[in-house]
Amino acid sequence: MSKKIILKSSDGESFEVDEAVALESQTIKHMIEDDCVADGIPLPNVTSAILAKVIEYCKKHVDAAAEANAGDKDIYGNTEDTDLKNWDAEFVKVDQPTLFDLILAANYLNINALLDLTCKTVADMMIGKTPEEMRAHFNIKNDYTPEEEAEVRKENAWAFE
Repeated sequence: MSKKIILKSSDGESFEVDEAVALESQTIKHMIEDDCVADGIPLPNVTSAILAKVIEYCKKHVDAAAEANAGDKDIYGNTEDTDLKNWDAEFVKVDQPTLFDLILAANYLNINALLDLTCKTVADMMIGKTPEEMRAHFNIKNDYTPEEEAEVRKENAWAFE
């Protein structure tokens, strides 16, 4: 039986997870190594809703790694990770506030694969959009004066070609 770790969200909810799942986070890994887990690990920057999603992601990736190590390799030694890539693609099909909260949580918890996945999702949303379209899509206020914007466009003309 694997060791269990208690994670406490910012809104007071506790989650019991396998140590292998918790170790996906470098932040939590260091807390475990420093023996700071006796009363659970408080995560003041992560809400229960987002922590549940992060745990779901980590569990899926731990399980996928275990399956790959168990011998689901083809004759060339490659593991079939198409299922995991498809799962990841579905995982990030969330509303923008949730996606941005996942980015913040992945960064705080130092889960590089999740941070890469969520940031790539945001980057993919920007492909082919003008600055104005990006502002509208991400609800960003343009705080440049027309003169300042003209200067930035002039200095960075290569980016608008």
